Amino acid sequence: MAASGDLAATSVPTSRNGRVRTRRAPDPARRRLALAVGMVVLGSFLPWIYTSLGSLSGVRGGGLWTFYFAMLGLAGALIPSRRAAAVQAGLMAAPALVLPVWQVLHVAGLVGFSGWLPGPGLLMVFAGGVVAAGAARALWRGAVAPA
Repeated sequence: MAASGDLAATSVPTSRNGRVRTRRAPDPARRRLALAVGMVVLGSFLPWIYTSLGSLSGVRGGGLWTFYFAMLGLAGALIPSRRAAAVQAGLMAAPALVLPVWQVLHVAGLVGFSGWLPGPGLLMVFAGGVVAAGAARALWRGAVAPA
């Protein structure tokens, strides 16, 4: 019977040619992008506007678009190319930053700043856009070859 140390040595995953496979360390920018995707996806379904009559869900307006672009950001977090991931993170960050600001300005233009409050979804999508923009910048800087 083999000792536990022998089992650990023989259980190293190898490829078909016998070489040991190594895993790359997780990229912090990709982790931030994955966090941003989670924030935007969750915020897209939460209430964006609270009024005295009730709440307005993000999915009934711009939240559906931010959800779609968050799926693009998820693809960026998973693909191996840093440059393509940076572009996808930037494409995700654009509507996640613009649509919440537009929503606030649109409602303020209709009724002013009294009688409504921004909901948690609106703030979460905007914060996810900020995180995604930072991740896009970090991914782009890591992808560009040093001069």
